[in-house]
Amino acid sequence: YCDSYCERTGDCCEDYQATCRRTAVGCAVGPWGPWSECSSPCGVGSKARSRQVTIPPRHGGERCPDLKQRRGCLGEHPICATAK
Repeated sequence: YCDSYCERTGDCCEDYQATCRRTAVGCAVGPWGPWSECSSPCGVGSKARSRQVTIPPRHGGERCPDLKQRRGCLGEHPICATAK
């Protein structure tokens, strides 16, 4: 069994280190993609962008950071000037 009790009692099997104590691998992510267009052509809206996991976490490694971001924007399409 891969629990830590044997380490505390000094009673681990010979293959415990090789089988159970694998190196932790933290999450790795790619670069941020481009921001999307503003969700509103006129006035307040939002933009979003995302990134992908390139290496998932394993063996208790660091969790992945946020994969999506959102921010506010102000739509300034040319039709906004003529809209009432």
